[in-house]
Amino acid sequence: MTNNRARLLYMGQASLRIITVEGKVIYIDPFAGDEYDLPADLILVTHDHYDHNQVQLITKRNPDCKIISWKEAMHFGKYKTFDLGYAKVEAVEAGNNPNHNIKKCVGFILTLSDGITVYISGDTSTTKQMSTLAERNLDYAFFCCDGQYNMDIDEAAKCADLVKAKHSIPYHVIVKNGVYFDRERAEQFLCDNRLIINENEEIEL
Repeated sequence: MTNNRARLLYMGQASLRIITVEGKVIYIDPFAGDEYDLPADLILVTHDHYDHNQVQLITKRNPDCKIISWKEAMHFGKYKTFDLGYAKVEAVEAGNNPNHNIKKCVGFILTLSDGITVYISGDTSTTKQMSTLAERNLDYAFFCCDGQYNMDIDEAAKCADLVKAKHSIPYHVIVKNGVYFDRERAEQFLCDNRLIINENEEIEL
């Protein structure tokens, strides 16, 4: 199965699904949404909080399905890279004190086989590494911004200005009464190249 363009589905909170041009299915931080019906080829988990690690929701998995969590992605403080052919997965810095131990959290940069790059911040505040990412000329970057356990909207926008992706996207905006995305709050994410993706919205990459 081959598609002309990769597709990304935002399921709410920090949960994403990417279908590559080869038809490979990547789930990231499973928790929100119901669209876990496609058999997984890759599952990424940034850290062990309940709203990121509900891997059991993905009951359909291809025989060679790979799970890469923060445990596999960081080895003695060194961030690892995994080349899977259809995607390269790079672990990057994530975390904040006291909510997210930087030794037990990662973000990810995905480079798909068609060259599209996607940065997923995971749960974090500003990291030292962010200022180096601008030189990567990333296509898409997701920034958490709940302002409770992570950086707030304003700090996330400043991070977006550091990273300088072609499309900067607010996510992990708020969890309240079973709602996993707040459009009004997301509109307060003010930065260049902003892209707002609604819960359960799918875009072509």
